[in-house]
Amino acid sequence: MPASRRLFSLFAVFLTCAFWACGSALAQAYPSKPITIVVSYPAGSDTDSIARMLGEKLSARLNTPVLIDNRPGAGGTIGNSYVSRAHPDGYTLLFTPNPFTTAPMVMKLGPSSNYDVLNGFEPVIQIGTQPLVLVAYPDPDIKTIPGMISAAKAGKPLSYASPGAGSPMHIVGEWLNSAAGVKIMHVPYKGVAPSVTDVVAGHVSTAWVTLGIVRDYVATNRLTPLAIGDAKRSSLAPNVPTLTEFGYKDVVVGAWNGFFAPKGTPSDAIQMLNTNLNAILAESDVKAKLTQFGAVPVGGSPDVLRKTNAHEYQVMGKVIRDLHISAE
Repeated sequence: MPASRRLFSLFAVFLTCAFWACGSALAQAYPSKPITIVVSYPAGSDTDSIARMLGEKLSARLNTPVLIDNRPGAGGTIGNSYVSRAHPDGYTLLFTPNPFTTAPMVMKLGPSSNYDVLNGFEPVIQIGTQPLVLVAYPDPDIKTIPGMISAAKAGKPLSYASPGAGSPMHIVGEWLNSAAGVKIMHVPYKGVAPSVTDVVAGHVSTAWVTLGIVRDYVATNRLTPLAIGDAKRSSLAPNVPTLTEFGYKDVVVGAWNGFFAPKGTPSDAIQMLNTNLNAILAESDVKAKLTQFGAVPVGGSPDVLRKTNAHEYQVMGKVIRDLHISAE
């Protein structure tokens, strides 16, 4: 072999080895800089609080800073779309509840705020589920679901609060209206906290909320729990019946949250994050904290979140279309 060809072959071998060594070093180096968790809701919200708790735990396990970046607005779509366009390197994550799936269906979004719900992200892990509960201002006419429906049919003016148009709470409220043949008025708020404040004060009759935020009000009889939106009773509120127990077997809506990454994020990074977050969910103090938020840990592989998101897209999408639910 001529010397020139021999030198070229040796150089090619050198470059190949250097490439694989560099790739291996890069893979082993993750994470080598701070990770940012985008939360599409304001600081102080349940979503934000859970993200900060998990971020602190993840930072300790990965020995790298984990930062929280709140980008609220437009039903969460501002932050969601920002992550969908972020560089897919494992350093930008989205922690979101399930309006991630339904918000684009009920809102008129411009190109800058839209995103592909099913194909625009890499699922990382489903963190938990949060049963939805219908609570009422103490009233002898609305101590139970049948009592509330009877009062509505008799002409009593009733209302239900939700944390926003197009939210799961709005969807279950309108679904129940349709199934029961009543028209209980929807009163949308900008968040769960103000909706709870107004039902406690009696400004609205009822509110669909997550369990954690109303636990103390229920314990002190300032709010009456009427029903759970899940198909089965919740271990967090075993004495509260489900809508299915009252005959509304198809009206099943819950809340969930999880981590997504931009589409194309390396599988090694996804797996590392998934493994560590699963370990975090197994910690007793994390389980206890999630219980305070009315959440039950889920975990598992990224495919668990993928299937949850796809199921939500299919089932809730049909309800939204059939009932013409919008954020207008």
